[in-house]
Amino acid sequence: MRVFIADHGSDVVDYLKQIVEDLGYIAVGCTDNTAFTEMLSRDIYDLVILDWNIRTADNMSLLEWMNKTLPARPPVIMMANRSAKRDISDALNSGADDYITKPESRNVIAARVNALLRGNAVGGAFDTEVTYGAYKMNRLEQSVTIHEETVILTAKEFELAEMVFRNSDRTLSRNYIMKTIWRTTATLATRTLDMHISRVRAKLALRPENGFRIFTVFGYGYRLESQ
Repeated sequence: MRVFIADHGSDVVDYLKQIVEDLGYIAVGCTDNTAFTEMLSRDIYDLVILDWNIRTADNMSLLEWMNKTLPARPPVIMMANRSAKRDISDALNSGADDYITKPESRNVIAARVNALLRGNAVGGAFDTEVTYGAYKMNRLEQSVTIHEETVILTAKEFELAEMVFRNSDRTLSRNYIMKTIWRTTATLATRTLDMHISRVRAKLALRPENGFRIFTVFGYGYRLESQ
C-alpha cells in the first residue's frame, strides 16, 4: 500500500515517511500544493496524510479539490498545530477521516495510519481468505480457487492478482503497479509487467463469463472490470 504525505516542512515529511515505511508501506512526500495536485492526479494512493497549511494552500481547499477531482478519493489524516474543537470538527466535516494534533508520538501516528488502511481495505484485505465473485483467494497458500478448481500462482502473480481484484473497476497506472509490487519504475520493466498480466489473465480465466475481465488502458495501465 502507498501513503502520500504532504507537509510544508521537509523534516516532518521525512519523519512521517520513516514511520510509514517502518510499517511496511510505501511512502511518497511533497511540500507544496502544486506537487500535491500533480502527484495525486498522476498516481494512486491508499492514504493521504495532509498538513493543515501546506505552502500557498490550506488543507480545506485541497480536500475540496480531492473530493471533486479524484474518482476514488483515498482516506485522509489531517495534521495540524491546532487543537480547538472547532478546527477539528471543520476538518472532519470537510471530508478528513482522522485528525492528529501536532506534536504526536510515533506510536500514535503509526496506529492511526494502520487503523485507516485496515478500515479502508476492500474485500477483507487483511484476512487469510477473501472472495471476489467466483474467485476465492488464499494468502497463505498463494492460490486462487474458481469453480472448485485451485490455481497456484507465483508470488508476484498472486500479488498482482490480489491488487487488481482489490481495485476492481479502478484503472491502475503502470507506475503504481511497478512501484507497489516490484519497487521500481514502470520504464525499467514494462515487459515484465505485461508478461505477468498475461499470465494472470490466462491462469485465472479472467473472462466475462467468470465475472471479470482485465484490459489494457492504452498509454496508462490496466483495469480489472467486473461484469
